[in-house]
Amino acid sequence: MTTRSMSPRRWAAALVCASLLAPPAPAAQLKKKSVETFDRYVRLTEARIDAELLKADPFLWVDSLAEPARSAAYLRLRRGEVVIEKMKTLDNGQPIKDSDALIHHWIGTVFVPGVTLQQTMDLAQQYDRHAEIYKPDVMKAKILSRDGNNFKVFFRFYKKKTVVTTVHNTEHEVHYIPIDSHRLQTRTWTTRIAQVEDHHRPEGPEKPVGNDSGYLWRMHTYWRYLERDGGTYIQLESVTLSRDIPALLDWLIRPFVEGVPRESVTFTLDTTRKKLIELHASATAQKPTGE
Repeated sequence: MTTRSMSPRRWAAALVCASLLAPPAPAAQLKKKSVETFDRYVRLTEARIDAELLKADPFLWVDSLAEPARSAAYLRLRRGEVVIEKMKTLDNGQPIKDSDALIHHWIGTVFVPGVTLQQTMDLAQQYDRHAEIYKPDVMKAKILSRDGNNFKVFFRFYKKKTVVTTVHNTEHEVHYIPIDSHRLQTRTWTTRIAQVEDHHRPEGPEKPVGNDSGYLWRMHTYWRYLERDGGTYIQLESVTLSRDIPALLDWLIRPFVEGVPRESVTFTLDTTRKKLIELHASATAQKPTGE
């Protein structure tokens, strides 16, 4: 019997068997050269972001698209979809690669009708509620400290895909940078990432930092917010670092390593949009008639 002729029930049984028999991914070590490669990638990416922000327009990446792609993107945004695209930063026209690690770079945008920039910021900065808002991806969240527009926050991330499940304890520095009354950017640098040894015990011991399954070693995110067209556009750009994909475990690791970064951007933007619309609808319903 070929895989194409397998019934859905047989596929499900095969997946269960695979999950029971799947070996744990061998430990991977984050090497110094991989860190240096990622840091160079981030420097060049941030240089491009800085150059873009010096110009008044375009502020959103969808506005840099050529027609008809731009119009198609805005049509999808108006329908409530997340518009997402894979990115790649080059160094003098050449790809930035590392033999022991992979860099994942995605950018996505969503439009939230009816909400203001301030309302969007109010939600974004409620980090102590992010475990409630972004579950199951966020298991725990709390503000470690705050100094004006600068935050230090803790997140415990949960990820499950096919036969792989991980839990990571992470710490972040978040910097909110207002541009004008309708535009704002934030930059988030992850300062610590530690994988929990047993995802069934998320409060349990951690694996050594940089010597774990290698699914998440670095993560930087860059947000842009634009209040326009009767609502607020939210753009999220994510750059993450993971292990490479061993040939013998390609079937086990590839769906997680390559799928999760894209899915995380989509989930975060879509969930943010839905929560903001819910809050806006609730606030509108509570207003006295005629206000």
